[in-house]
Amino acid sequence: MSDSRTPPGPSASGAPVLAGVDGSAHGLRALEWALGAARTLGAPLIVAHVRPEALLRGAAGTAPAGADAPLPDPVLDAARAVVEERGAAVPVRYASLDGSVTDALPAAARGCRLLVTGARGRGGFASLLLGSTSRSLAATAPCPLVVVPHEARTAVPGTEAGAGRILLGLHPEETPDEVVEFAFEAARLRGVPLEAVTVLRLPPVPAALLVAPVPVLQVPAPLPEEDESELMLRETEREQEARLRPFAERWPEVELRPVVAPGDAAGRLVDGSRDAALLVVGRHHRHRFGSLLIGSVAHAVLHHAECPVAVVPPVAEA
Repeated sequence: MSDSRTPPGPSASGAPVLAGVDGSAHGLRALEWALGAARTLGAPLIVAHVRPEALLRGAAGTAPAGADAPLPDPVLDAARAVVEERGAAVPVRYASLDGSVTDALPAAARGCRLLVTGARGRGGFASLLLGSTSRSLAATAPCPLVVVPHEARTAVPGTEAGAGRILLGLHPEETPDEVVEFAFEAARLRGVPLEAVTVLRLPPVPAALLVAPVPVLQVPAPLPEEDESELMLRETEREQEARLRPFAERWPEVELRPVVAPGDAAGRLVDGSRDAALLVVGRHHRHRFGSLLIGSVAHAVLHHAECPVAVVPPVAEA
């Protein structure tokens, strides 16, 4: 079942934004974020609900014999009410999908600009910050996936001009170009700064690994060595600057804030998400056995970030 409604206002064209809803509060928050993103991008919005098999059986059992009318979808009806209340200003289409969520949404997202979902849907335990569906979509979505946590602050929704900043997790050698491009374009469209964060783990200071000199053997204390940590930080800064230079030249209007720091990458990004509009990370390539996986940093920020997280797949996987 699908229908469309184009509200008054400016028209939109190009690849659409797809919002997956399931009737939960998480899904409705994701719908609001997707609606704002569609406005910012000037893109059409598709609101999709994957109908559970039990709902289909129940609706089919109550339908009049021989009726050709589409089966009702109360979840889409509720989503339509939210969109009409907020005011869309872009073309909106509503689609009921059949099958499993993890198959139906990626199939529907082919050719889309974004797929937007909530962090957790119906069911499961309240203590779980990220549902199994969102984890699966993060590994298989054919377009950038934005996961909106229910804890996201309405003061920094990440879809309105001038709100917050874009936070990019960058590995100078491994992050694909499309991830960096996505972050720069997001910052340009919203008119906000882009903070590119590169974090490296520093080796322990050699002297700290040595035991105290043995008095009997009269082993002298080691002489101070050159600080390799500072050299590694400076080298990483040069690598990051070289990696970002062509993108900064392509998007000169974006205020770029490069950051290189020691520590844990996921922890640094989660801390930065507290006042960010959107956190952008890349997705790992295929595992050697052929399965699709997300990296440890993407996995951690999806679980713990306080702002929406965009997981961008490499073009080769799209």
